[in-house]
Amino acid sequence: MAGAAALAGAAVPVAAGSAAASPAAAGTTEATPFPAVSVRPGDARYPDLVRGVNQRWTARPESVRLVATTEQVRDAVQQAADAGKRLTVRGGGHCYEDFVFNDAVETVIDLSEMTAVRYDEQRGAFEVQAGATLTDVYERLYKAYGVVVPGGVCYSVGVGGHVSGGGWGMLCRRDGLIVDHLYAVEVVVVDARHRARVVVATRERDDPHRELWWAHTGGGGGNFGVVTRYWFRSPGATGAMPGSLLPRPPAEVLLSAVSWPWGEMTEQAVTRLVRNYGAWHEAHAAAGGPYDGLVANLSLNHRSNGQIGLLTQMDATVPDARGLLDAFLRAVSDGVGVPHGAVTDAMGEHGPMPEFATPRRLPWLQATRYLGVTNSVLVDPTLRGDHKSAYLRRNLPERQIATMYRHLTRTDFTNPNAMVLLSSYGAAVNSVPRTATASVHRDSAFKLLYQAYWHSADEDAANITWLRDLYEDVYASTGGVPVSDRNTDGCYVNYPDIDLNDPRRNRSGVSWSTLYYGENYPRLQRVKAAWDPTDFFRHGQSVRLPER
Repeated sequence: MAGAAALAGAAVPVAAGSAAASPAAAGTTEATPFPAVSVRPGDARYPDLVRGVNQRWTARPESVRLVATTEQVRDAVQQAADAGKRLTVRGGGHCYEDFVFNDAVETVIDLSEMTAVRYDEQRGAFEVQAGATLTDVYERLYKAYGVVVPGGVCYSVGVGGHVSGGGWGMLCRRDGLIVDHLYAVEVVVVDARHRARVVVATRERDDPHRELWWAHTGGGGGNFGVVTRYWFRSPGATGAMPGSLLPRPPAEVLLSAVSWPWGEMTEQAVTRLVRNYGAWHEAHAAAGGPYDGLVANLSLNHRSNGQIGLLTQMDATVPDARGLLDAFLRAVSDGVGVPHGAVTDAMGEHGPMPEFATPRRLPWLQATRYLGVTNSVLVDPTLRGDHKSAYLRRNLPERQIATMYRHLTRTDFTNPNAMVLLSSYGAAVNSVPRTATASVHRDSAFKLLYQAYWHSADEDAANITWLRDLYEDVYASTGGVPVSDRNTDGCYVNYPDIDLNDPRRNRSGVSWSTLYYGENYPRLQRVKAAWDPTDFFRHGQSVRLPER
């Protein structure tokens, strides 16, 4: 854990564009935890190191390289480049597709021992190694400095891929995406001569490597090199006091968890509930209002779950926070005709939460721990899953809600862990221009995650088929995917979906790259050509080199 391994103090930075020649040059100020370790088939550890969180994805690489320093990463990359080995990188292991663990990979670099979180006095920014998990980061930044980066909910998500894909979380409407606070990134790249070197790229306007920084503000993981470290400092933050360089989270938040019983919910009631949720978010999509501190997730679970759930977190330090939260709950419930009660069943990534049927005030870190580690899904290492996504600029049309209702109430398919999750977006996220970062989705009100979890490979076909049918039916008018239009705006790259590559599934004529990156994709391709000209770092949806 980073809390045990990371020490406060200055880190010695790598000069921009330079190759790290030693642990000291790579910014390591403490003893190397261990030399790089190669785990190969036959080693007792091997089966645990060749699979992700999603048990659909396993691999048989020649070796898994456990690394602890930037120098060790560079050496591992160089060895793979010299031998012509197909290489992938594991951070937290949460990739929804097989981009890390697949049949082609020969070497996996495992960053799980690179967990340091500390303040870098020379850069005036917080350094986070790419193998740190979100809980590590939150604990260290808050306990030592009283600050936060607005990242995701799940405790075990690795920083490396989460940040590079944009990074959404429960503070997004108040503080934006995690990449909105990214100051610099350290990357091991491979040049046209197959030479691995370490580059630090910052957001400084005069940094010749600034485009490489920009590509990591939402350009996705595994595209340009191996990220070894990030540095965070909010734009405009100045001074030498660490506690003033990143947002301070609310001292307390209000948590609410309510549900509606499926047995009493007619199609009209479900439609009203979803429309209420969407209308509220459409009306509050811009930043600057009292609701910037509110984020709510509406779980439209399959009927077999028994309940539809709404989890809400509200900044409790806002004047009349409880009154604002109550007004939100009334707005979402208005006209549904079925009273909400406690969440007594597990749904999605959370277990039963009956104690939050009446909103409870909790310290921010306690609430973050609760939401991050008390989920029944992500602490189960045996689950398989499939996922799809969409951004919503405006409310869902009733015909799309009707399609969701039809699939969520199908009797030929039963899975309590199948759902459509509606999550708050907008406010501070939308205050950043679409091209200022690689995260292009800057005018959406909320986003959707279509997902299913199950245990056995025998259940793969039924669950994948159900999810495909649901998704493609919802977006039937635009070729089976959420093409950018008045209502929708593509897909979230951190919820990767390889079906977007398949013309049988994506019949829109709009490429997966446009759905993820919009008008930012050609710029990402130019960064790819500059920093990974041989396409050494690649996967099923990696940024492609531009056509010559």
